[in-house]
Amino acid sequence: MVTNSPPVPPAQRSQRASGVLLAALMLPGLAALAALVPATATAESAPEKSTIAIQYGTYEDRQPGFDRVTVHAPQVYVQVPVANDWAIAGSWVGDSVSGASPRWHTERSSASRMSDYRKAGDIKVTRYLPRAALSASLAYSDEHDYTSRALGLEARWSGDDNNRTWIVGYGRALDKIDNTGSGINTAIDQHRRTHELMAGVTQVLTPTDIVQLNLTRSMGTGYYNDPYKTFDQRPDHRDAWIAVLRWNHYLGQADAALRSNYRYYTDTFGIRSHTVGIEWAQPLGRWTITPGVRYTTQRAASFYLDPVLDAQGRYDTGATLASAAGITGNKSFDTRLGSFGAATLSAKVGYAIAPETVISIKFEQYQQRSGLRLGGSGSPDIAPLHARFLQVGLTHQF
Repeated sequence: MVTNSPPVPPAQRSQRASGVLLAALMLPGLAALAALVPATATAESAPEKSTIAIQYGTYEDRQPGFDRVTVHAPQVYVQVPVANDWAIAGSWVGDSVSGASPRWHTERSSASRMSDYRKAGDIKVTRYLPRAALSASLAYSDEHDYTSRALGLEARWSGDDNNRTWIVGYGRALDKIDNTGSGINTAIDQHRRTHELMAGVTQVLTPTDIVQLNLTRSMGTGYYNDPYKTFDQRPDHRDAWIAVLRWNHYLGQADAALRSNYRYYTDTFGIRSHTVGIEWAQPLGRWTITPGVRYTTQRAASFYLDPVLDAQGRYDTGATLASAAGITGNKSFDTRLGSFGAATLSAKVGYAIAPETVISIKFEQYQQRSGLRLGGSGSPDIAPLHARFLQVGLTHQF
């Protein structure tokens, strides 16, 4: 598409809008890579071309006076059609991580230093049928103290008019935690098992509106403690409900897509969170510019421990540790389990070098504070967290 192209007939505009919106409603998993792939087919059509996507991402976060974590992550994604009715897709990522775990509270570091390399990959095989598709996937992730193996099954099908698509899925993960005695608490050959059931529906409301609702039930048992933290004891099971609602609207006059989403999460730890996000995808000739904003508010886990403050409102280290020592049962100072709010600003720019080749760059700025929590001040004395994410990528179809 170029800026001086002739007007697009209404029928073609509707088809193009549906393609853009359907691509934006793809399920998570490979979303970061799949977002670069041009929209050429609906979810139940076998790909006609092979796709390769290469990305490189960097992430860093900090707390006041404390540069916490730095991550470098190259990624590769490949999808190949096979015999017209099949497709094989696979991805690989290598994360080089250095830094430290979060502080307990503002005035206590307690952070353990770390330097690790994680390698992860997955493969997915899909069989396409008339108005339906069946998929099976395997995933593996490994680092020095954590190994995860997972499998997934998925089925999706559409009605005769292709305006509604149903999806059901099942996932199972087996995780092994083994810190070889290097943490504050030893965790040797500990395991965690998780089962997930998902059901969803995507509905074309109008030629310019598509909505999607997904509901996931996650059920996990096993080891959830953080062996690198003092006074960290968590339940041996964690069940969760996750609901995701997406609505994408195509604006014909601007030739743009408005993408909005809402995510609700609740679990048996007592955590409850709400996330809302919105993006504006604006094509400009060979360019596509996508600014976005996202907001999250979270309620603390039922066993999260707030700090003890003295009469002047200052952090009292001795009293805080004594209060934790006097509590039997589940407890944690991990501020990721606390109550807070977070806001993210993002911008993505894509450029089509050729009809089948796209380069892109994406930047996100994240800020997390207790005071950003909706409807309250959040957990006291949590140090603000600031993070930056930068990703560059190249996608090619052939």
